[in-house]
Amino acid sequence: MGLLRCACQPVGEAAHFSPVIHTSGVRKVYTTPALASASGWPRKPDDIAGDRSGCYHTRTALRRLDLDLGADLVEGKFLERVNRFLAMVEVDGQEVGVHVANSGRMKELFIPGCRVFVRPVLGDHRKTKFDLALVDMGTGLASADARMPNALVTEGVANGHLAQFSQYPEITREVTFGDSRFDLMLEGPKGRCYIEAKSCTLVVNGVGLFPDSPTIRGAKHLGTLESALEAGHRAAVVFVIQRPDATAFSTNDPADPALAEAFRSALAVGVEAYAYNCNVTEKVLELGNAIPILPYAESVGNG
Repeated sequence: MGLLRCACQPVGEAAHFSPVIHTSGVRKVYTTPALASASGWPRKPDDIAGDRSGCYHTRTALRRLDLDLGADLVEGKFLERVNRFLAMVEVDGQEVGVHVANSGRMKELFIPGCRVFVRPVLGDHRKTKFDLALVDMGTGLASADARMPNALVTEGVANGHLAQFSQYPEITREVTFGDSRFDLMLEGPKGRCYIEAKSCTLVVNGVGLFPDSPTIRGAKHLGTLESALEAGHRAAVVFVIQRPDATAFSTNDPADPALAEAFRSALAVGVEAYAYNCNVTEKVLELGNAIPILPYAESVGNG
């Protein structure tokens, strides 16, 4: 996808800073500006903590962040998903192969005949000429690209929008710890913080559920976050529900009991967890409100 630039600018002393997100997987270090005290943004995680029930957090978004999706999206009609990373879409009357940058099943979104938006991508190494970007749910749009949460969280930290991580002046992408590679490593006077961002697209009765199919990698990441915490670092997982209709989040216990247990174990030892929904238009993907993280039985399991 090349580069995504943040459409928002921070306020105060940080207004000159315009970070760039590299979505190619290249390891990159950023230096974030110091947040102006007049901005009103808390400088410590405890300053923004909302109500807590056990290890489950409820928080209110202080700032919003959006990514410009560009002007090159092309409307199409979804036909079928061929395999994990390939779908067929009708574009301008032609059936074309489209890359799906999402390993989830997404059966509730990939309905034959539904309207989608694809992005032209050039490159001799490519087998397809398009990436699948957005899906029209009938009630709104959802982002289908699992790379977007990484970009949103990275930009949010770099620009100070995610205030719970504002005290770290350096950000490094794609960092290995133990047997896992995390999306972000933050560094500052108080030490290091490892962050893993997870993409969620399944919503049932207003509850975002992750995952929609078993993921060995997801449980592994949570276990390694525990190891990072035991080594004296801060550790967090951020779930980004890439659609606007989620008002709460839960692990999808029936779909992946092992991940659900790994999540509960991580929370019990102090790994932090946050969840955000997204506002999605044909032009912008926006990190929206922080939403509560609930045990499965309290979300949809008893309904």
